Amino acid sequence: MQKSAQRVQPANASSPSRRDVMAGGGAFLAAMAGLSLLAGQARAAGATRPHILYILADDLGFADVGFHGSDIRTPNLDKLAAGGAKLHQLYTQCMCTPTRAALMTGRYPLRYGLQTGVIPSGGSYGLATDEFLLPQALRQAGYTTALVGKWHLGHADQKYWPRQRGFDSFYGPLVGEIDHFKHEAHGVTDWYRDNKLVEEEGYDTELFGAEAVRRIAGHDPSQPLFLYLAFTAPHTPFQAPDRFLDMYASIEDPSRRAYAAMITAMDEQIGDVVKALETHGMREKTLIVFHSDNGGTRSKMFAGESAVSGDLPASNAPYREGKGTLYEGGTRVVGLANWPGQIPPAEVDAALHVVDMLPTLAKLAGADLSASKTLDGQDVWPTLTSGSTVRTELVYNIEPTQGAVRHGQWKLLWQAVLPPKIELFDLDADPGETQDVSIHHPEKVGELQARVVELAQAMAPPLFYGSALKLTLSSPLATPSAALYEMGLESD
Repeated sequence: MQKSAQRVQPANASSPSRRDVMAGGGAFLAAMAGLSLLAGQARAAGATRPHILYILADDLGFADVGFHGSDIRTPNLDKLAAGGAKLHQLYTQCMCTPTRAALMTGRYPLRYGLQTGVIPSGGSYGLATDEFLLPQALRQAGYTTALVGKWHLGHADQKYWPRQRGFDSFYGPLVGEIDHFKHEAHGVTDWYRDNKLVEEEGYDTELFGAEAVRRIAGHDPSQPLFLYLAFTAPHTPFQAPDRFLDMYASIEDPSRRAYAAMITAMDEQIGDVVKALETHGMREKTLIVFHSDNGGTRSKMFAGESAVSGDLPASNAPYREGKGTLYEGGTRVVGLANWPGQIPPAEVDAALHVVDMLPTLAKLAGADLSASKTLDGQDVWPTLTSGSTVRTELVYNIEPTQGAVRHGQWKLLWQAVLPPKIELFDLDADPGETQDVSIHHPEKVGELQARVVELAQAMAPPLFYGSALKLTLSSPLATPSAALYEMGLESD
């Protein structure tokens, strides 16, 4: 940790507000209200109308960055963290597609059927086209919008693609997992520039960085830029160029060596992109947000479609489990926010969720969200700048088989499938979720269960189920003899 950083604790919700203190001075209060309105207008249209560089890592473990004490080298991320807010309670969904949907919409994925699993390679669905997305709002506010990297919000129909959803430009893959050198999924090229399939050579992480640098170099700094840089690292398959693998020759396990190399390769590209902002005179006016799309992968069930041998290398310490689960290791992610002169160096302990990013960024940009459906996100600018508590409830996820919610320090995880299981954790006392205290707090269990049921009654059916069933029922047999053997109708 950086010793110079100030530890910012969540604000005490019971403390009197400035409004309470000044309630007796009517004229003075009116004057202050007028100044506050002017300040809000200035934030939307003046110095606080920033360029936005939003960087997303893919399956990065909470502990796997230098500023969290890892032996994996991330000097550029460490520098951004030291100069900005380290977000110790930044939450996402527990898997890729749901998190990206939550970021784009400011709404929990349970609202539109993307709460379960990810969009598989054979899936024909995508993020509903009647959702109003972050790039649409920013583009309407005068921003140039660019996506460099992974999309994973619909690929089977062009109506779901980035250029049709508010991005002025797109470069990268549409699906969730590709070979990092071949840019293929199941032997099929998945690499696009705008709406056109392209064939290119190179390591995808380095190609993303180079493209982002080009975008910045060719941009008019007088126009605000929203650059969404979505890396595929360090998602499986674990692959990296030799020069990065050589940096970790002392690591015996090949998966962890490649995993570490992927993270350092990503960090190097982030450094190049930040340098491009500096060279182009944009750095001081740029808000940079970085986080992972979910926790690091600890179970091979959630490792993706490529084969993985040995132990999975990601670490989410000190949190429990990882990607694909509703425990903290799957949903509490490494994150930071950096904007020189606007976000002070601090350790921010207040909770925030990825759905909060859309309303927060839209407010800074002066964007109109009247076309949005009811948002679950909140403006958490006070959290980013001073550590103030804005959000008291978190919805980890709600689907037919399970749900998890948090209110204050209390987190309920309810597994509804047989045999059912209910767990209650006091995250203030036990952030590692080692002690289920449900038996000691039946009233809190009942309160949070009622909230889960309320959310479940309003949720859209998961689109994943119908797609998975269709794919399963329509898949041909691998070989007739293999099928007969499985049914016991053919001997060895």
